[in-house]
Amino acid sequence: MTLAARGHVRSLAGATILQMVPELRDDATGHAAIDIALTLVQAGARAIVAGRDGPLVGELRAFGGEFLPMTCDSFNPLRIRANANALRKLIGGERIDIVHAHCAPAAWSAIAATDKQPVFLVTSFPDRLDADSWPLTTLHGSLARGDRVVAPSSYISRAMIERYKISPERIAVIPRAIDTAMFSPAAVSADRIAALRRAWGVLPNMRVVLVPGRIAPWNGQMSVIDAARLMIGGGDRNIAFVFVGDDRGQIRYRNALRRRAREHGIDTLIRLAGHCSDMPGALAAADVVVVPALAPPLSGRDAAEAQALGRPVITTTVGALPENVLCPPRMRDELRTGWVVRPGHAGEIARATQAALKLNITAYEALGARARQFAEFVFSPQSVAEAIRSVYTSLLARDA
Repeated sequence: MTLAARGHVRSLAGATILQMVPELRDDATGHAAIDIALTLVQAGARAIVAGRDGPLVGELRAFGGEFLPMTCDSFNPLRIRANANALRKLIGGERIDIVHAHCAPAAWSAIAATDKQPVFLVTSFPDRLDADSWPLTTLHGSLARGDRVVAPSSYISRAMIERYKISPERIAVIPRAIDTAMFSPAAVSADRIAALRRAWGVLPNMRVVLVPGRIAPWNGQMSVIDAARLMIGGGDRNIAFVFVGDDRGQIRYRNALRRRAREHGIDTLIRLAGHCSDMPGALAAADVVVVPALAPPLSGRDAAEAQALGRPVITTTVGALPENVLCPPRMRDELRTGWVVRPGHAGEIARATQAALKLNITAYEALGARARQFAEFVFSPQSVAEAIRSVYTSLLARDA
C-alpha cells in the first residue's frame, strides 16, 4: 500500500474506526475499547468494535458506538482467513479508515485484509512480552506490523524494538488507563477507611505501610519484612505493615513471611490481610504504599492507583514500574511523587519508607496532590483515550 494510492483521507470527524478486541468484557482491553470509542463518537467519528459479545456491548451502543460480532482471538488459520475476508468487505462497504487490532490474531486478519487497501492499521502490544521463542515471537509478530504500534510502556517499547526491529518513530507509548474516578480521595469515605483499619487490627495512632499485590516470591514481600525490621530497629514501633493480596497457591511463601517476621520480633506489626474487595479504600487507608516487585509485574496498576489516591509510592526499578512514579533523576526532588529503589534491597526500602513517613503535613499533602495530578494526567481513561485519538489523527493527517 502506498499513501499516494489512498487519495484524500477524511478528518477524524468524518472517519470510521474499527477496533478488534477478543471480547467486550470487563477487563483492561474491553474498557480501553469503550473509552476510545466514546472519544471517537464525541469527535464526530464512527466507532465500530468487533469481537465476542460481552457485558460492555450495551454501554458501547448506549453512546452511539456499533458492535460487530466476530471471533478475533483465535490463531486458527481458517478463522484468520475468514475474518480477513469479512474485513475486506467491511472496509470497502463501510469506508473504514483505520483498523485497530488489540490482539495478535486480530492483527493477522487485519494485515491480510488491509493489504493494498486504502486503510491504516494500528496495533496494540500487551503489557508483557512472552519469552523470546520462535513460535511465540512469530505468532505475536503481527503486532509489530502496524502503521502505528501502541506500547503500554517504554519498557515494552524497548523490548519490541530489540525483538522486532521496529522503527521507534512507529511506536506510541501510551499506558493502560486506571479508573481515576473510583481511585480518588473524594470517592472514599472516612467510614470505609475506618472499617478497613479495624479489620486489620490497626490502632488509631498507628501509621500504615500498605503492600498491595498477590503474595508470591516474585512480588518481593520478603524484602518489606526485612525493611520493617530495620525500621523498627530504629525505635519506631508505631507502624503497621499491611500486606493485601491473594495467597492462593503460595501457602509456603506466606508461612515463610510469618516465620521471618517472628524471627525479627515484629510479627505483632505485620498484617497478612489476604484479598481485599475494596482496594480504593485500602490504598486510602495507607500512609505509604510499597510495591517491592522483584520481577516485572503484568502492569504497574498498584503504583498508579495509589498515586491517584494521593499516596506516596515506593517501588522498584523493575520493568515499567519506574515509569509510573516521578522522582529523581527523572524529576526534581521537590516534584517527586514517590521513590524508586533497587529490587530486594531492604535497606533502600526502609530508608525510602521512613523518608515518606517523616514528611510534615504540608509536604505530605503537597506530594499527595502532585501524585493525584500525575495520575490524572497520565492514567485517566480520558487521557489515555485522547492519546489513542492523537495516534489516529496523526495517521489521517498524513494525507490531508
